Amino acid sequence: MAKVFTIPVPPDLRKRSRARTSDPRYVDGQRVLVEAMRYLAQSDPIANRHAIELLSEHVRTRFRMSDSPLG
Repeated sequence: MAKVFTIPVPPDLRKRSRARTSDPRYVDGQRVLVEAMRYLAQSDPIANRHAIELLSEHVRTRFRMSDSPLG
């Protein structure tokens, strides 16, 4: 077995985090996906069930804590 050595590094408190600004493309992307699901559900919910599930899964897995509009 190999040993793992960690060297702790204290955080640099002099660095200032940049101001958070929202990216309108991020919000528009979410809106477009929701509108697509709504359209598919209105036209034929039974036939489009798999497409709606695919889009829903994408929204649930891609737009969470790991995704940031800050880029």
